[in-house]
Amino acid sequence: MPASPPLSLLATARALAQGHTTSLTLIEQALARISAPEGEGARTFTQVHTQAARGQAAKIDAHRKAGHPLPLLAGIPMSVKDLFDEAGSTTTAGSAVLAGSPPAQHDAIAVHNAKQAGLISIGRTSMTEFAFSGVGINPHTGTPANPWQRDQRRIPGGSSSGAAISVTDGMAHIALGSDTGGSCRIPAALTGLVGYKPTASRISTVGTVPLSFTLDSLGSIGHTVACCWATDQALTGTPPLWTDCPIPEQTPAPRLGILQNYATDGLDNTVSQTYQNALRTLEKAGASLHDVTLPELAELPHINRLGGFPAPESLTWHQQLIATKAELYDPFVLKRILRGKEQTAVDYITLIQARQRLIAQATQRLGTYDAIVMPTVPCVAPKIADMSDDTLYTRTNLALLRNPTITNFLDSCAISLPCHPHGTAPVGLMAMQFNNKDAHLFRIATWLEHALAPSRG
Repeated sequence: MPASPPLSLLATARALAQGHTTSLTLIEQALARISAPEGEGARTFTQVHTQAARGQAAKIDAHRKAGHPLPLLAGIPMSVKDLFDEAGSTTTAGSAVLAGSPPAQHDAIAVHNAKQAGLISIGRTSMTEFAFSGVGINPHTGTPANPWQRDQRRIPGGSSSGAAISVTDGMAHIALGSDTGGSCRIPAALTGLVGYKPTASRISTVGTVPLSFTLDSLGSIGHTVACCWATDQALTGTPPLWTDCPIPEQTPAPRLGILQNYATDGLDNTVSQTYQNALRTLEKAGASLHDVTLPELAELPHINRLGGFPAPESLTWHQQLIATKAELYDPFVLKRILRGKEQTAVDYITLIQARQRLIAQATQRLGTYDAIVMPTVPCVAPKIADMSDDTLYTRTNLALLRNPTITNFLDSCAISLPCHPHGTAPVGLMAMQFNNKDAHLFRIATWLEHALAPSRG
């Protein structure tokens, strides 16, 4: 069983500020959980920054003891997905292909910003190879198991698989991840956490291994909406402040558009029942629920039939590596990258135009709601062992990506919130807003989290 989770990010920041704990204590607790032989640390982390984290924690504790001003998040351990550059570490993106590459000379801009906000990198987390799957399986590094029914070894979701487990198991207080088609929200939904995907342009991707230049977004996975809010502020280079944190009592009951088509097809019984119960809870709490449809979503499979943006854009980055190291790739990932050869320049431009058209249609039809709500994923986490069947793997991957991908394609922002009663199968409820309405979405998500809390137990 995973260790009891640590306090939320802001509760931890308060405990540090009040002298109830120290940064070094937090680091030692995280390291102990990572190294526990019965735990998932070896499958969750590709590298652990043991001595560097201890050294940074000691410095922060000394500054705090001396009364020096510190950033809000100073001294709190974070995990960093192995997609981000960190000075002195080799970025492998979960692949044997990059294993021999020289260490990065600089931190990715987002990592630099997070460290400037006081967060301490405890280590680098495992992921689906090159972030190209929502399942979370990695044949090179191993796959950490979902905390739910851990003895059954269920998938963590991906591609930010290790990121989620680092948080569920108390190996970090917050996880940095990427989200090109749901890679923060899928693992959050499957493991009972909060996962945030920002408007892509808000956070720099410089210093990260790309999957899709068009769709890549950098987000976070944490225990609460406030965890992701504070981290989002940090990643943008804006130091989070207590006074700016969204407070549910200050947000009027929202007007929610409940998406009725496409995103609700094929829900398993657990997700369907849990999601409907959550909607009833939100309505009782005062939310105004309005059934909405976006028929144009039915066109998405056809629009993306040639691999969408990730296939040609990833092939652009990988083509030289594939020419010399194709045998080192996960065959499932390599197959998806090579689909980029199926698109002509006309196909790619047509894809761009289709996206622009769908964004305009969605904004016109749904833009008046405080958030558009849908299930994050249509199923609970299947067993890792079952994913050895290629057909089932492919079907599961497509199912997990379907709803989260809507947000990336629409160049929007979204958050996945746990909506299941504690002790039951994790189910995520996703709230979406349109481009650059992240601040508004965080306020709405804080209200939703507060309204759902009593029903979660």
